[in-house]
Amino acid sequence: MLRFFASFFFLVALAPGQPVSELDFTGAIGELRDLPQATTQALIAEGNRYLAKRPTFASPAELRERGARVRAQILAAIGGLPAKTPLNARTVATLDRGRYRIEKVVFESQPGFYVTANLYIPNRSGPNSAGGPYPAILFPLGHESGAKAHEAWQYVLGSFATKGFVALAWDPVGQGERYQFWDSDTRASKLVQSTTEHTMLGIQALLVGDHMARYMIHDGIRALDYLVSRPEVDASRVGVTGNSGGGMMTAYLAAIDDRLQVAAPSCYITSWRSLLTQLGPQDAEQNLPPWLSAGLDFPDLIYAFGLKPYLVLSAIRDFFPIGGARSTVAEAKRVYDQFGEGQKIRMVDADDGHGYTKPRRLAAYAWFSRWLANREDDGTEPAIALLSEEELWCTRTGQVLTSLGGESVHSLNLARARALRRPGLSAAGVIAKVRELTRYTPNPRPPAVAAYGVLPRSGYRVEKLTYESEPGIQIPAVLAIPEKPKAGAPAVLLANCAGKSASGERVDALARAGSVVLAIDIRGCGELTIRGPRGPNPWYDDYRNTTAALLLGRTMVGLRVLDITAGIDLLNARTGLGVSQVKAMGIGTAAAPMLFAAALDQRIAEVELDGLLQSYQSVVESRLHRGVYEHVLPGVLQHLEIADVVRAIAPRPVVVRRYVDALGQPVKP
Repeated sequence: MLRFFASFFFLVALAPGQPVSELDFTGAIGELRDLPQATTQALIAEGNRYLAKRPTFASPAELRERGARVRAQILAAIGGLPAKTPLNARTVATLDRGRYRIEKVVFESQPGFYVTANLYIPNRSGPNSAGGPYPAILFPLGHESGAKAHEAWQYVLGSFATKGFVALAWDPVGQGERYQFWDSDTRASKLVQSTTEHTMLGIQALLVGDHMARYMIHDGIRALDYLVSRPEVDASRVGVTGNSGGGMMTAYLAAIDDRLQVAAPSCYITSWRSLLTQLGPQDAEQNLPPWLSAGLDFPDLIYAFGLKPYLVLSAIRDFFPIGGARSTVAEAKRVYDQFGEGQKIRMVDADDGHGYTKPRRLAAYAWFSRWLANREDDGTEPAIALLSEEELWCTRTGQVLTSLGGESVHSLNLARARALRRPGLSAAGVIAKVRELTRYTPNPRPPAVAAYGVLPRSGYRVEKLTYESEPGIQIPAVLAIPEKPKAGAPAVLLANCAGKSASGERVDALARAGSVVLAIDIRGCGELTIRGPRGPNPWYDDYRNTTAALLLGRTMVGLRVLDITAGIDLLNARTGLGVSQVKAMGIGTAAAPMLFAAALDQRIAEVELDGLLQSYQSVVESRLHRGVYEHVLPGVLQHLEIADVVRAIAPRPVVVRRYVDALGQPVKP
């Protein structure tokens, strides 16, 4: 019979205790000072193993097969694309700029999901513009401020229009007129940065089995639908270029949509080997799990374009590693050369920093003129009179959500979550699905243990030690052993994400009562906390490692479960302790991995949790969330919920002292 207790009374919650500094010891030991970086280094090494073998192609057919695989991998990672529905496009105003005009356009990429765009069209009276239809440029934007009004974008778009191209730019979600977390009081995003907006929403999309890139790629495809529908455009001569996040979208759209004939991503192409080591994974839409374990790298995005003209625009002083860009282009160039198309790939690496600066802009004008207009560019950039952000607005207030209302990424993702119909799994089915979703694989070897001294206590002693949960990963721990263990008392394995020192009083009380206690710091917690140069991220903690794990087909939940079950191995391996059963305690963000560990390891006789996430659905329902990224299992809401896992552990008891919501706040009874 299931014994399940839920209590919301703080008086009976697991007491965090006062920090006991003696339980933290790795910082004073030279060989252990870099332990917080060990997970990062292990994930990088694992990624490099997947990246070591690059494909070769004996025929164009094999190259096409690789491209098809890349395209399928992208679409699978993002949960597929929404159905195409009427664009309901309308031009709300036109600005005459002499040699060209700008139409302010609003269209719906999904029903009620409004996209604001600027369409640059040559005026027939201007040079290079006498004979339409014209070649066209799809111009996805990067993360720079001002969105479609950003200075560099206006130079690019105005110059292309002056040179006889139609060009379309649109505001990405989280930028320009499409902030998703708009604060009407401060007239800015609640989350400050567009990249934070993207990741906040991307975490929610992962739970449903989708991806933030799903919304952004679909916007781009629908922008292309609109562009080629215009009578001024020759739909057979369309190229795509953008910088930074726009470079990423250039690479994605070129890989997916055959209508694009020429591509020029700027300040994006690098290599995953360089990116993992130097910069780390970027915001949500730039990471497509399980890209790395599928053996894919940046050159694969180029292969999916099918030997069409591809210009890689790079900056030597960019934060996207230039060495990675050069190695990617060198690999792709060998393939282009192999099939007699070497003239169709080129790299320009200007000696400057991140941005669509003039050297890259001039190279782009020349590239697109050659391949789309069949002419040589004059090598100059015309003078472009810049407009303000407000002058380029397509809405009255400058924000879609306050002018037009409609859908947001949050509302669309929430609707998809609510439409899911989870199967009614048996307890065994839930546990099997937990194993699958967490990607948990136990370490078959007993954990290697290293001792670092003993602390004497009244009635018990504390051994300071580390143990290896998987090769290269050492878990700091303290083992409290009573002088007179109580007969029949279970050993206790305790994980508190605030750190084992924060549970000092709890360890003391349990040991004095006669229990053997192993208090551990699982990855990302306690002495293994990752702290960046700006301090802990206020929204998601171990972003870099969690994202890298997902790219490798793993999860942070599964890695933390491995840390816990290896701790049980350690307890069972110790002789003379009388360990016959283990009680597991998880506190704070360690509660969820402790729950999953109990589901996967029958040696846990009972589990007690304080601060357990209420549900995955609550994360999707809440507009904002905090500290839940490490709990993410992609697509979990298609299969099960937290409550299903609690029930599946029966008949072993589960005591939940306190649930928390998506922001980490206690849930009221």
